[in-house]
Amino acid sequence: MSALPFLPFARPVIDDAMVAAVGETLLSRWIASGPQVAAFEKALSDYVAGRPVRSFTSATGAMEVALQLLGIGAGDEVITPAQSFFASANVIERVGARVVFVDVEPATRNVDLAAASAAVTPRTKALLPVHYNAPLDPQALAAFRARHGVRIVEDAALAIGSRAGGRPVGATGDLVSFSFHPNKNMTTIEGGALVVNDAREAAAVEKLRFHGIARLPDGTRDVEMAGGKYNLSDVSARLGLAQLARLDEWCAARGRLAMHYFACLEGDELLAPERLPPRTNPGHSWNMFTVLLPLDRIALTRRHFIDAMQREGIGVGLSYEAIHLTSHYRSRGWREGQFPVSERIGRETVTLPLFPEMTPGDVERVCETARRVLRSRPA
Repeated sequence: MSALPFLPFARPVIDDAMVAAVGETLLSRWIASGPQVAAFEKALSDYVAGRPVRSFTSATGAMEVALQLLGIGAGDEVITPAQSFFASANVIERVGARVVFVDVEPATRNVDLAAASAAVTPRTKALLPVHYNAPLDPQALAAFRARHGVRIVEDAALAIGSRAGGRPVGATGDLVSFSFHPNKNMTTIEGGALVVNDAREAAAVEKLRFHGIARLPDGTRDVEMAGGKYNLSDVSARLGLAQLARLDEWCAARGRLAMHYFACLEGDELLAPERLPPRTNPGHSWNMFTVLLPLDRIALTRRHFIDAMQREGIGVGLSYEAIHLTSHYRSRGWREGQFPVSERIGRETVTLPLFPEMTPGDVERVCETARRVLRSRPA
């Protein structure tokens, strides 16, 4: 075991000012949705060029409500990449629609839009792409939407703080969801948000996220739809306000650390550039630094590598498994061999530590340890 402090693969920045701000919110006794939620949504809207934003208890809830907003349900199809976190597919099934998987591009891990175009049928109602190793191209998404006449729900869980086409992710596009889980670039502990197009959509989202309730002129309530309950608390929103104020600073720090990773790994034949994220990646907020292990050239399995790094005091994540090969989606008829790029990533990917409070020395420690572990034999 290492004598050095444990280095997790992700860790949120929480400083004394943030603790104090949350404490003040708790002491105000207004801790459920209230003025802090309204302020947080306004700040998020300002960040994405004034588009309406509504907050949620999770990005999963935001995406599910987005599909409900679009009226997607039984008999409809939604196209999504096979390589992502499970939520992207699960929300499609939860609204009663059929998941249609397509493969991803090897470097960016973003959806292969040519494959998505080929998968469009008369039942296709939406595309649900994911911002991954690079921000999605807004012009390409707009062209896809115009060509096929479908709506687009961007899963930007990894992309808060990224820029695409020179503008923040969320400032353009159709519907865009963000995640504020603690392993993202900013956090509300648990939480998410949905960027919509206009006041009408925002009003519908408010009902869908809170029981379908509408206020009548006499102050009583009516239920206009069978909504769920996904409203964010003021406590979480106050933390989010403090985090959002430092988001760009943290994204810049992540970018510097990512460049140091590239410098430290340069020339390593086992971790060649094609096994790393794209180095020239303008606008990327660097939520993760993922690599593909050369399992065909080393004596270790991925589990051996992760366990060995853990013994050295370094946390390693998995981001992500191929969704179509999980038990649930196998039961729907999906199988090995359909999406080879997604399957390769699912077999070989690991996520190395990356968070703003890391130092260049931490990056060097990770790289040196990874090199040594990759050339070892199982214990």
